[in-house]
Amino acid sequence: MLQLIDSMQGMQAASPVLVVSNDPNAAGLARAAQRGVATGAVDHKPFGQDRAAFEAKISDLLAPYQPDIICLAGFMRILSADFVAAWAGKILNIHPSLLPKYKGLHTHARAIKAGDAEAGCSVHQVTADLDDGPILGQAKLSIQPADTPESLAQRVLQLEHKLYPAVLARFASDDLRPVFITG
Repeated sequence: MLQLIDSMQGMQAASPVLVVSNDPNAAGLARAAQRGVATGAVDHKPFGQDRAAFEAKISDLLAPYQPDIICLAGFMRILSADFVAAWAGKILNIHPSLLPKYKGLHTHARAIKAGDAEAGCSVHQVTADLDDGPILGQAKLSIQPADTPESLAQRVLQLEHKLYPAVLARFASDDLRPVFITG
């Protein structure tokens, strides 16, 4: 999230207007505020299984800002089809695998266990299906024999910090050509 905010400094096509978290104590909220970006939080826990009510509160936070793009970064909640439809074509997400491989969790462990030669990350437009939607960019690197899920995650994170801002810059300029990075 901070990489995205910082990448938009001086960008003509996009500027950060709001950072929202489902964790009111998320450190990123204070860091975004220090950079002059408005923040808000909607704790998902009081909503229990009522995802619609939780998402309605998020939409209430977003609405006054009229965002052209919503970038998910570390937001570990599955969005409903209704929420995605309400913001259709505006939501981007980064996922720590070379989609369509390894949707969901534990992506690095799964890539190592499968004996994959490469791992990486993908930025995609969000659809109602989990970790699906048009891929707007991918960054990849070689899996090393000594890699653990943790070491691989750290290496892929460095690629995420390069890929997501590059995709955002293109997307904000209405350029949907995929970005490819090799690390």
